[in-house]
Amino acid sequence: MKTTLVLATRNAHKVEEIRAILGAKFEYLSLKDFPEEPAVVEDAKTFAGNATKKSVGAAWFIGRNERGLSLPGITFVLADDSGLEVDALNGAPGVHSARFAALDGGKEGNSPDAENRAKLLRLLKDVPAKNRTARFRCVLALTPVLSANPKTASPVCLADEAELQTELFEGTCEGTIGFSEKGEGGFGYDSLFVPAGYEQTFGQMNPVMKNHLSHRAQALRKLAQKMG
Repeated sequence: MKTTLVLATRNAHKVEEIRAILGAKFEYLSLKDFPEEPAVVEDAKTFAGNATKKSVGAAWFIGRNERGLSLPGITFVLADDSGLEVDALNGAPGVHSARFAALDGGKEGNSPDAENRAKLLRLLKDVPAKNRTARFRCVLALTPVLSANPKTASPVCLADEAELQTELFEGTCEGTIGFSEKGEGGFGYDSLFVPAGYEQTFGQMNPVMKNHLSHRAQALRKLAQKMG
């Protein structure tokens, strides 16, 4: 019986990418299969902190959910937090990568990808090529789903136990930021990011090649090795 991974995201691009990298050794679900699961406020100052908040929160909910209790075999929640770190911007946008543009107006929630890319290009418009170094960073948090009686389980105890059993896996991909968008593939900042040693952006690359090089792929390979 395969292990079930519940991917703690509603982002279809992330789900597709993770499935493509990890392959058929797992059964996959996502938060779209648990629409009642409340959103987690990603207010930690690190990728590891946000990934852990998401995985522990979802694991606690699923362990008390009727559908979660009926899942066969061993179930884990896999959450990631990832983003772009630009050296010329002192590591920004970092944990704020998905809401980079929205920060200007004090808005809550994520910004459209196009607005985030436009802001990045605007901030880097006078930065020469040699100083446009950057990296994508990803931290994965893997948390077991601890089944419990919804009426008697202590939320605090369950959350503490889930966090204690959470494992983290990190991956990075070094590169540079281009002067204009190139390519229509991928998502987020992919059309601006050129991985080290290559001339194409992630947005121009074949998805198979991108999934071999990416920060998420590096972290997922570490997870796959750990889980055998």
